[in-house]
Amino acid sequence: MSKEILINNNGFETRIALIDGGLTSEFWLERQQQSSVVGNIYKGRVQKVLPGLQAAFIDIGLAKSAFIHVSDFAEVERDVDKSVDLISSLLHEGQLLVVQVYKDQIGSKGARVTTQISIPSRYLVMMPNAPELLAISSRIVEEGERTRLLGVMEKINQDNEDFGLIARTNADHIEKPLLEHDWKFLRRLWRKVAERIETQKIPSLIYSEFSLAKRVVRDFITEELTQITVDSHDIHLKVKDFVADFAYEWPGEVKWYQGSRPLFDQFNAEDEIERILNKKVDLKSGGNLVFDQNEAMTTVDVNTGQYVGFKSLEDTAFKTNLEAAQVVARQLRLRNIGGIIIVDFIDMADPEHKKQVHQTLEENLALDSARTNVLGFTALNLMEITRKRTTENIRDVVCEPCNKCRGSGYI
Repeated sequence: MSKEILINNNGFETRIALIDGGLTSEFWLERQQQSSVVGNIYKGRVQKVLPGLQAAFIDIGLAKSAFIHVSDFAEVERDVDKSVDLISSLLHEGQLLVVQVYKDQIGSKGARVTTQISIPSRYLVMMPNAPELLAISSRIVEEGERTRLLGVMEKINQDNEDFGLIARTNADHIEKPLLEHDWKFLRRLWRKVAERIETQKIPSLIYSEFSLAKRVVRDFITEELTQITVDSHDIHLKVKDFVADFAYEWPGEVKWYQGSRPLFDQFNAEDEIERILNKKVDLKSGGNLVFDQNEAMTTVDVNTGQYVGFKSLEDTAFKTNLEAAQVVARQLRLRNIGGIIIVDFIDMADPEHKKQVHQTLEENLALDSARTNVLGFTALNLMEITRKRTTENIRDVVCEPCNKCRGSGYI
């Protein structure tokens, strides 16, 4: 199924929509005053070590100090023994530390950083602190293809001691010349980054992740993508140059949109994006979803609404839940909702129906670039989901609490 990317810029904010089969499947928004720092690399200084939390605060030059946990160190395993004081053996106040942001400042919390630096390209991810590493994305499941990719990576990286490599999902069945082109791009980039680490003062920005437009193009430019349409002449030229250098073999077109109607209106994406902020989402069957986002988690209530079915209550619940599972997965991507998500599906008695709803949800979440985990139905028929959040959700970017009700939602 063909895909298109729409890029709209008005000087104040950049909005990007991924159109998949005529439907808006992904949406990104970035304002100049609130741009993301995820992926940026900083040369910082340790401000305070907290043995009680096995963590530390790092001054990286942002308004709020960054936070690093002991498990965020490249040399420490994720499942660290909480009874052992490792952080004090790794850090001391005033120490220089090169870190990368993997989670934006959200609410009152500062950015979350790691020493496990990684810089992605189109097909490969560079791992400077793990020069011995050669790995394949877990989403590439064909054993023969995994073996082939590993062999290609060993050849192109055999004389390099600066960084290891991970093959991204996009590398599936990509030939050696394109992988080598990617590797050369990463090698040139790392030489510049390494030089800045040596020469820049503390604290300072060492490497800045691509702009939102370039990030989206980098991650979604595949054979299925047929066109990139941009309504800003300046961004159009930048994206066109980026594609020529970064994905020279891509057969699609980067088009400058000059129509009289707004770009998102022209492609019927504006209405879909406006619905992102609504609590209620209507289903085609007549049912609906109600999203309730708060600090700890997001809950989604599934209702039959006007849909009364034809056979039985069980059949009505099953068909509504099956449609809801697809829409919930798409809405989580569009709204960029992360953390804990609880979906209150309509009660079903048939175990086979529950299994199909669970499977449908997992299949649709598999399309999500963010890491998701479906934990299944609880004893109360609630579906538990977790989704990795690295940036603020769309509602928090474009909205602020009402000065009358102070965010309670009631006056």
